[in-house]
Amino acid sequence: MNTPTPNRRRLVLQSAAALLAPPLVARQAFAAAPMVEIWKDPDCGCCQDWVKHLNMNKLATRVHDSGNAEARARLRIPAELASCHTASVGGYAIEGHVPASAIHRLLKEKPQAIGLAVPGMPVGSPGMDGPAYGGRRDPYDVLLVLAGGRTRVFQREA
Repeated sequence: MNTPTPNRRRLVLQSAAALLAPPLVARQAFAAAPMVEIWKDPDCGCCQDWVKHLNMNKLATRVHDSGNAEARARLRIPAELASCHTASVGGYAIEGHVPASAIHRLLKEKPQAIGLAVPGMPVGSPGMDGPAYGGRRDPYDVLLVLAGGRTRVFQREA
C-alpha cells in the first residue's frame, strides 16, 4: 500500500487549493461589483439582453419582473424619458438602455443628479443590438437627469 508522504500530501492540497481559488476570486470580485436593481416586464427580451450587458461589464444585478412604471415614478424619472426598464444603483435612477460605461462613469463622478436615461429604445444600444438588427447602430444620447426633470447630455453614443 502506498501511503502519501507529507510532501506529496502538501502538493495535493496545494493543487486542490489552486483549482478552487479562481472561482472564489471571481465570486468575490462580482460580489464587490455595484448592485443594479432592475424593474422590467417579465416578457421583454431586450431588457434581459441589457441585464446580460451589465453583468458582462462588472455590474451585479437583481431583477424584478414586475414592470417599471411604478419604479420610474418612485425614482423621479419624468414620463417623457420612459423606456422599457428602470433601475437603481448607488442612489441614482437608470432609465432605459444605458450603457454600462455610462453607469460606471456616473458612479465614479457622482454628479448632483437623479440619474441617467436613454429614452425610447435606440437600435444599437445595449440590449437593442442583437442579430435581429443586422449590425445597425443609430446614434443616441445618454441624458443626465437633473432635479425637476431637466436633462443635459452626459454621453454621446455613435
